[in-house]
Amino acid sequence: MVKVKNQDALARLKTIEGHIRGIEKMIENGEYCIDVIRQIQAVQSALNKVSITVLDGHLNSCLVTAIRGDDVKERERVLNEIAEIYETATKV
Repeated sequence: MVKVKNQDALARLKTIEGHIRGIEKMIENGEYCIDVIRQIQAVQSALNKVSITVLDGHLNSCLVTAIRGDDVKERERVLNEIAEIYETATKV
């Protein structure tokens, strides 16, 4: 299951890479600023989707393994990582 999610994330990143190249060309060609910003926002949204895909894979593999395991410190470490990621994602 994680392998499928990784493949999806990689495919999305390849698409994003192409969009970024397109944005570079837009800036080089002096395209209208608002159009450039819209494309940047689209890339940011796509990156958020990649992040969600990777996080979902982590939650369904690493986190589940840690929770089911006997190592309390490992369980706490993984849970703290999730809390840190959430905290970082919600900062404005």
